Amino acid sequence: MALEVVSTNKSFDGTLTKYKFKSTALGGLDAKFNLFIPANAANGKVPLLVYLAGLECTEDTGAQKGAFIGPAAKEGIALLFPDTSPRGAGIEGEDDDWQFGTGAGFYLNATNPKWSKHYNMLTHVTLEIPQIIEAAGLPIDFTRQSIFGHSMGGHGALTLYLTSLLNGSKQYRSVSAFSPISNPSKCPWGETAFKGYLAGGIAEGQDLYDATELIKKLVKTPAHVLIDYGTGDKFYQNGQLLPENFLKAARDQGYDEVQVRVRDQEGYDHGYYFISTFGADHVHFHANFLKA
Repeated sequence: MALEVVSTNKSFDGTLTKYKFKSTALGGLDAKFNLFIPANAANGKVPLLVYLAGLECTEDTGAQKGAFIGPAAKEGIALLFPDTSPRGAGIEGEDDDWQFGTGAGFYLNATNPKWSKHYNMLTHVTLEIPQIIEAAGLPIDFTRQSIFGHSMGGHGALTLYLTSLLNGSKQYRSVSAFSPISNPSKCPWGETAFKGYLAGGIAEGQDLYDATELIKKLVKTPAHVLIDYGTGDKFYQNGQLLPENFLKAARDQGYDEVQVRVRDQEGYDHGYYFISTFGADHVHFHANFLKA
């Protein structure tokens, strides 16, 4: 799994590099990701903040639109931007609907045989990309990782973080999300994904990939969670996001506002004008844990 440099750009005195490699987790397909390495990496390994983008996005979306790189450079934190799905698997129906298939991997490992060869974004993000970055000798300290994301990527960030607490790996020190799909087993986006990718359908998704259900399983485990959503978000208004369900589950489990903070931002919508407004807040939130 040799890394190939696709492009490189200087940014905020650091370097944003797009890489390509042949992904085993994604069934032998080519996979791309962007990695920002701040200037202070010249003095030693730096912590990593992983950003998971939303439906229809790519490895470029967060890097180009999120306004994360400047704040990360100031904090001395690297940023990883994976893609949102496999590309070019050639599965029947893969490109029929923007909400499922290409660009909509939902950061899970598929168990439906139709999708399970290629759609393994959980393994790709949590294991494969870190392993190939380490093997390439890039200056990333994987003992200091946090994760954040938007919409489908917010769902992914929350579930990967909570799963890492539940399984004891504690791979990520903190999590934040913009407009996350917070209770996917109870909304159309999540139901479509779970019925399609998972042999056990919604029940399997609810057990393994639903942040609202996962936080109910945590018992007296310290957590560091920040969520922002906009009250003007049409997807929030239409019941796709359900952050109030996640907040209630967290409060019922004993998590206070210090450990789990959910903020409603008046009038903001679902897009990157909203995300870029609060992007620095999220980077600084993670810096508190990554630099400790």
